Amino acid sequence: MVQAHEDIADKYPQSELYNKPVEFYPGVWSAIGATAPPTYENSGHNNNLSFLVTGDGVVVINGGASYRLAKALHDEIKTVTDQPVKLVINENGQGHAMLGNSYWAEQGVDILAHVDAIAAFEGDADFILQGMEGYNRDKAEGTTIAVPNLSFEDKEVVEMGDMTIEVMYLGPSHDPGDTQVWLPGQSVMIAGDIAFHERMPPIFPETDTDAWIETFEGPFAALNPTYVIPGHGHPTTMAMVTRGTVDYLRDLREKIGAHIDEGGDLADAYYVDQSRWEYMDTFEELATKNAGRVYEEMEWE
Repeated sequence: MVQAHEDIADKYPQSELYNKPVEFYPGVWSAIGATAPPTYENSGHNNNLSFLVTGDGVVVINGGASYRLAKALHDEIKTVTDQPVKLVINENGQGHAMLGNSYWAEQGVDILAHVDAIAAFEGDADFILQGMEGYNRDKAEGTTIAVPNLSFEDKEVVEMGDMTIEVMYLGPSHDPGDTQVWLPGQSVMIAGDIAFHERMPPIFPETDTDAWIETFEGPFAALNPTYVIPGHGHPTTMAMVTRGTVDYLRDLREKIGAHIDEGGDLADAYYVDQSRWEYMDTFEELATKNAGRVYEEMEWE
């Protein structure tokens, strides 16, 4: 749990990126974010910022939490390749996926997101920007609201260079419009927030955990990727994200279901036993919140 602490040292202090990008598979790079909440120290880089070097251009996955963070990622891309960035894909409508769009739009790069993610971002954009300005202070400089100029509903296939890139919405999961980027030729899935393994999955008031499990075990698992780059945490395998996501959600739902069957109320639901999952980063920040939200969800199922 120490890794979730807000005071953990920046691993790449010469940049606003929390980690230097690493090539995890030929042509597939990712700058792994902190698993802590967004802070001034980590510059809001608490998700994974990935990019694909295709041979005929670069595709970036996630706009980043600010204009300056997006620029920092672009600076790193330029040390890897002279191919231009041709497309940015936002994996959802959260601030760390979309606030950096203002930088990419200024570069003239197309930005793609699911229609539901765009709607979620548009509805909360001012609030999201104010929140980032609150913790990021001077590092928020230059960041404005930039809505993606391209959208999709089910699937968008991008052929670029020697890569086939399938941008997919597989169904409800963590957040509206959660998007997966599937590289069938490499058997690599840039999974976004459908999949967790190192940090505890956050459950929002609008999250349907039962539908999330169905999406994960259905169309997501059917693709059977060899490698998974989750929205948070290091690249891993399907077995690991299955344990950290589906096993966790099922366990919490079973605990809350038994609590409801026994006549338990919301006040006590917060304290159902989740000790099995204490190894996950952000356990202290999220466990009780998650329990309360699953109680409120299951109370009406």
